Amino acid sequence: MPVEFLGIAATNDGSETTPRSGAAFDKEYTLRLARAHEEHGWDRVLFAYGSGSPDPAPAAAFIASRLDRLQILLAHRPNVSYPTFAAKTFATLDQISEGRLTVHFITGGNDHEQGREGDTLSKDERYARTREYIRIVKRIWTSHEPFDHEGEHYRFHDFVSDVFPVQQPRPKVSFGGSSPAAHAAGGAEADIYCLWGEPLEKTAEQIEKVKAAARAAGRTDVPRIQVAFRPIIAPTEELAWEKAHRTVGAIRERREAGPARHRRSGAPENTGSQRLIAIAEAGERYDRALWTPTAAATGGAGNSNALVGTPETVAQALLDYYDLGVDVLSARGYDLLGDAIDFGRYVIPIVREEVAKRDAERVARGTQTLAAVGE
Repeated sequence: MPVEFLGIAATNDGSETTPRSGAAFDKEYTLRLARAHEEHGWDRVLFAYGSGSPDPAPAAAFIASRLDRLQILLAHRPNVSYPTFAAKTFATLDQISEGRLTVHFITGGNDHEQGREGDTLSKDERYARTREYIRIVKRIWTSHEPFDHEGEHYRFHDFVSDVFPVQQPRPKVSFGGSSPAAHAAGGAEADIYCLWGEPLEKTAEQIEKVKAAARAAGRTDVPRIQVAFRPIIAPTEELAWEKAHRTVGAIRERREAGPARHRRSGAPENTGSQRLIAIAEAGERYDRALWTPTAAATGGAGNSNALVGTPETVAQALLDYYDLGVDVLSARGYDLLGDAIDFGRYVIPIVREEVAKRDAERVARGTQTLAAVGE
């Protein structure tokens, strides 16, 4: 099966290890980073969402109008707009990008962060709202006749959009989470299901839960699986591990020196972060290259488990996940621009070559099997 690589489309050069050097939306840096991904073998970049961050939709439109091949994953929280408005925004962006858009719907795992923009629903209520929201957006993308909607969270009458996506029948929907509610919602609605990097055994368990949820929802297909990591690579294993320890030290220093509002207090609310912390408490190293102190240093914040080693070691670690059924590999370093270039130069080609070999061997085995049956 084909493999895709997802990077990050940051709007400034700040990271967990380094404060940004300019404005929150630095146009030149945003374009430079996106172009580096396009020129170094990446398929897609994520425009993330934060309550106080630059709006990702116009930032994505800015990049889409200037680059020809790079695909876009746009993060969106249902609490920030009505689905009728959002569906038109997405369709317009798909037109601007000439069919390069995927939308990642975020339910929200932190009550305080959601409350910053007026969202006071409970976690279970947010998941119910997200499912309703996604279904409405899908229908708007594909309906050319006016329709009414009377739901738990949204009500409108006689709506039809005048702008439709380039992609037919619609753009893909991405979704993530590690709780039973997330599995149920994403299993039912997602084309791509996103997981944070965990040990192989735990990742396999989550994949099976997503597949079970898809079957329970009556689907005959299952979502593609995406897993996210923070690669830390260097020419030798020794140098990679030295770099990894420096990185953790920089994360801790940055968190201590940063504004109090950016520091986490107490245990995280979302299941994904709770899982990352539990995995880190159980051990620092797993499988071929998974390393958890980066996640521990951030309090389990988002995509934070690292893969450490030479490009060859990290590539083989990614292939271990590919062999589990993961065909979208998400990665971003701590030096956003430099790491995107290095990963594209030294890791992506190895993975693509090995995936091509696996696919060729699979086809050969299938041909042999068919020949044996025909004898």
